Amino acid sequence: MENSKGAPNTFADLGLNRQILDVLEEIGYEHPTPIQASFIPEALTGCDCIGQARTGTGKTAAFSLPILQQIDPQTTSVQAIILCPTRELSEQVDAELNRLAKGSQLETVLAVGGRPLGPQIRGLQRCAQVVVGTPGRVIDLLQRKALSLREVRFVVLDEADRMLDIGFRKDIERILSGSNPDRQTLLLSATLEAPVEKLAQRFMRHPLRIDLSENSVVVDTIEQFYCTVEEHKKFGMLVHVLLNERPAQALVFCRTKRRAQQLYERLSRRLPEVTAIHGDLQQRQRDQVIRRLREGQARLVLATDIVGRGIDISGISHIINYDIPQSSDDYIHRVGRTGRLSSNSDGRAFTFVTPEQGDELTRIEMRINTLLQEYSVDRFSAFQSRERPIVEELTPVFETRPAKDSEWDEIFAQL
Repeated sequence: MENSKGAPNTFADLGLNRQILDVLEEIGYEHPTPIQASFIPEALTGCDCIGQARTGTGKTAAFSLPILQQIDPQTTSVQAIILCPTRELSEQVDAELNRLAKGSQLETVLAVGGRPLGPQIRGLQRCAQVVVGTPGRVIDLLQRKALSLREVRFVVLDEADRMLDIGFRKDIERILSGSNPDRQTLLLSATLEAPVEKLAQRFMRHPLRIDLSENSVVVDTIEQFYCTVEEHKKFGMLVHVLLNERPAQALVFCRTKRRAQQLYERLSRRLPEVTAIHGDLQQRQRDQVIRRLREGQARLVLATDIVGRGIDISGISHIINYDIPQSSDDYIHRVGRTGRLSSNSDGRAFTFVTPEQGDELTRIEMRINTLLQEYSVDRFSAFQSRERPIVEELTPVFETRPAKDSEWDEIFAQL
């Protein structure tokens, strides 16, 4: 079943109570986004809902607000489980949920790996009503008898496609099977491929589908380009794109942890505002990267898909796919890191494509129903048989004060 209702213009039109409306007004939520306008009224009816929308469209509030309105803060048991694919995304959802619950007695527990179990168990003992976390840590708490699903009334699968991609299917199925059969299940995903559909068919009851991706799976404000380049010329292309674009904050995606770390080591010799985030880093290091991004201290981040999916930062102006994504859906998720709701400018995305990867580019274009524009760089050959030495003096790219044109000319002259 699909929803085709017109979108309300205000949060007051959605059926939310006065306490929630006052909080929304206080924190600056003026008008509902399309996913919020369509999803919230249906979720408030208690039916299972599937929402298809890219990250950054306001989906956290879309599923959080109906839960906040229906949850009983006086009940001393876990009433809602919100599952996310990564620690970073779990932290963001938990922070937003608590912001939206301002003034209420709601208690939440952030259940993620890489953090001590003790505080999470003590939080559950203090009778938290909501658990936000990754499937693996939730299963761990269940096995330790620290968490019970008997009275769970709401289960949210946030970015369900990504959770399945990275191997959480069995954990998710175990959590859903052990939850109250009368629960409400809310599933949100950027894509609804066969594995997600199969999960929904098995564990959801006649879900209402709210699909906001019919016209475009990538937001219209993102300018998308491809750069044809030989494999051994990619670093030179990256340097020139950075010099041309002078991004406020850029996220560079690599296929492997090793590649991300190698690029970081090469670039960080000259650039103090470069950092990396991938699965080999300790949680403390990953938290530091996210904090530096939010505070504007990190201007260039080398990331892998598994960690980059958890980055939800409004200041990211550029996405660079140093390695072409392994799937078209990964492209959608990567590009969704820019052009955010709170950004003051449109995002720009660049994908490096080797001559042998033309078919992969075509599949991406077919998936998003858009032809990417070709992006070429003056004074740089992407097809030289032997790469010339590249001077890595890129500091002006990330200076707080914009570099003068003459300074840029001098850099180009050295490349």
